[in-house]
Amino acid sequence: MKEIKVGTNEEGQRFDKLLSKVLCEATKGFIYKMLRKKNITLNNKKATGSEILKRDDVVKIFLSDETFEKFARKVDVSLEKNAADKVHTLNNKIESANKNFKLDIIYEDDNYMIINKPIGELSQKAKPEDVSMIEHIIDYMLEKGTITSEQLRTFRPGICNRLDRNTSGLLIAGKTLIGLQKMTEYVKNRDVDKFYLTLVKGNITKEETIEGYLCKDSKTNKVRIFKSQPKDNQSKEKIDYIKTRYIPMEQFKGYTLLKVELITGRTHQIRAHLSSIGHPIIGDYKYGHKQANDIFKKKYNLSHQLLHAYELEFHNKDDDKLQVAGKKFAAPLSAIFEKVIMNIR
Repeated sequence: MKEIKVGTNEEGQRFDKLLSKVLCEATKGFIYKMLRKKNITLNNKKATGSEILKRDDVVKIFLSDETFEKFARKVDVSLEKNAADKVHTLNNKIESANKNFKLDIIYEDDNYMIINKPIGELSQKAKPEDVSMIEHIIDYMLEKGTITSEQLRTFRPGICNRLDRNTSGLLIAGKTLIGLQKMTEYVKNRDVDKFYLTLVKGNITKEETIEGYLCKDSKTNKVRIFKSQPKDNQSKEKIDYIKTRYIPMEQFKGYTLLKVELITGRTHQIRAHLSSIGHPIIGDYKYGHKQANDIFKKKYNLSHQLLHAYELEFHNKDDDKLQVAGKKFAAPLSAIFEKVIMNIR
């Protein structure tokens, strides 16, 4: 028999949703059958699965150890004295690609973290075998003891905003269910302003807000920008309205350091939108200017776009359970971005 006591990361959800997380390999039919037969109970009573869980509720699963392990999420975490040597296995037994990885934490409390993501790291997995910032966050929380391998059966920390692999800067991570839910709401409802720094080709002398429409080609993972909404969408791909604001911060010979506000958040929006007006980001081979990029690659060994999510500013909200209203967070530029600016300055 397995017993689960409902805590802050499990309360507020339907009972059957929790069971689907715990018995992630089981079908819904099997779960409901176990509920009907009272092989799974809630507070020692028969349940339907539609109940909304409350803190301190007790779930009992009357299955043999063999049957439970067959259907349960496999979480096998091995922690050794030396954190650099630890190996974790989460779901698909993924070994951490960088055992010496250390989170650059800008801010942390009980519910969320603000992290400065380095270049080359995925925000979230693209493939099952990937190791992303989420796995690094879980490593960190396991090491600190703020989450256990058993708790990972019912809740996993997550990322609330996403950055491209080769875009550095601020990521918001939810450490608890309420942290994940509320921060995701902030991002989804645009109650947090997101600012980036980038180096672009050409000289820009005035602030401007540009609008357009973005269409993503799922086959090539590349987007196209239109000034007005296309009337004939033969590809049938989804077309999204986009809005980007940029402010010139510093002028160089043939280049401009821009502060960019991402008003709408779409795939590759900043990169493609700036390129569409003739000011591609330096280092961006997908949407950029090859000759300019080659110059920086040869001189600085630059192999990625110079785009950095450097500031988050939270709006005031009536429902501010995380107490982030009015808070502002900033992350320093990567070493190579700093080096390029210092040299061209």
